[in-house]
Amino acid sequence: MPSALEGSEGGDEGDTLHYEEAEDNNVSPTDLSELLKEGTKESHDRAENTQFVKDFLKGRIKKELFKLATVALHFTYSALEEEMDRNKDNPAFAPLYFPLELHRREALAKDLKYFYGEDWKEKIQCSEATQHYVDRIHHVGQHEPELLVAHAYTRYMGDLSGGQVLKKVAQRALKLPSTDEGIQFYVFENIFNAQQFKQLYRARMNALDLDKNTKERIVEEANQAFRLNMQVFDELDKIGRSLTEEAQDGGFPVHDGKGDIRRCPYYADKLAGTAGPACPYHVALALAKQPLVQLVLAACVAVAAGAAAWYLM
Repeated sequence: MPSALEGSEGGDEGDTLHYEEAEDNNVSPTDLSELLKEGTKESHDRAENTQFVKDFLKGRIKKELFKLATVALHFTYSALEEEMDRNKDNPAFAPLYFPLELHRREALAKDLKYFYGEDWKEKIQCSEATQHYVDRIHHVGQHEPELLVAHAYTRYMGDLSGGQVLKKVAQRALKLPSTDEGIQFYVFENIFNAQQFKQLYRARMNALDLDKNTKERIVEEANQAFRLNMQVFDELDKIGRSLTEEAQDGGFPVHDGKGDIRRCPYYADKLAGTAGPACPYHVALALAKQPLVQLVLAACVAVAAGAAAWYLM
């Protein structure tokens, strides 16, 4: 989910997602776009320095964790775009309704189908931190629609900026196809110039008829969006630390011969009635009990001991 970070376009792995400078010299300090940029700088910096984002930027992102991040994005954008559709005629939000250019639900569905298969909907679930984010978006859309601007700004402006850096990092780190499978989320087919579109979006934000108090509430809501996003980052980081290398890489862990053998994937196959490969641990154990194998092992140990004694003389 790091795409919520707004930053400079382009760059290599290890780059930071620097906060964008204003592209329009005609903006006023009281314009909503300027208030949001200045008012969320601290939140942006904190989000950029979460462990999950730092690891991502260095290319230290495993496919299993990237898949879970994509799942979180799916639930977040489904909620956001549902509320945007609900408020598309509300004057407090209508000028920022760009479904053709910005909506990400279909792109995320393609990514999830790539990672999880045709039945991806049955294989994913909303995490606790993501559910908090989703709940807040629905509350805003249904009770305080003027604050929906904050969530749209935080997500989409980041997707068009720092998200493009992350796209390149993910493609290289995960060895994804050059045809953008798995990262369709970052591909905006109907935006031909991201910089110009962002200028248009900010101009539309600045033209909203909002009083000072509402603008301040939108800035605070944007900071809330960053906090919710960081909670998802922290959740993903904890999951990443709990995964073994084998699980992260999509492989099976090898049973160590201790505990419940039903936890061994090789035995799980047999218990399910399928013909899977034999468990490496138990195959080795069975071979070690054969007299001929024991004789060969004993000879190897004797040779190794003799060599070690000669070396130490």
